[in-house]
Amino acid sequence: VLPTTIIIINGPNLNNLGKRDTSLYGTKTLADIENDISIKASNIGVEVKFFQSNHEGSIVEFIQEWSDQADGVIINAGALTQVGYSILDALLDTKLPLIEVHLSNIHAREEFRQKSVFAGSAIGQIAGFGPAGYLYALEHISSLIDR
Repeated sequence: VLPTTIIIINGPNLNNLGKRDTSLYGTKTLADIENDISIKASNIGVEVKFFQSNHEGSIVEFIQEWSDQADGVIINAGALTQVGYSILDALLDTKLPLIEVHLSNIHAREEFRQKSVFAGSAIGQIAGFGPAGYLYALEHISSLIDR
């Protein structure tokens, strides 16, 4: 039996976590967050594959390349949340369960940040819980996947 594999995608500027506005995004770097996720994944018996890009097309290519080896997707599309239709289409093509994560509460921010092209197609959206949101998403999505 193959282990459950979840792909975790981070979009533009998330490679700068720890340096960005720490009042919104916290002090952890993306590497710190990925390490925490890896520990959680190991504890619950799932594998994770991480990807971050500042380029929409690269995210689409990653989804197309890895989706047949994955059982679910967690995405923080960053600023592509409002406009990433090509990413949404690639995700829809996979037919994999999807959870959307945001470090900050996008619904309490500027109006343009409050829209998500992914929300209507995701199992759910976790926003405003900082890095812990990824852990909540990992727990939930792995519990939904029939091993």
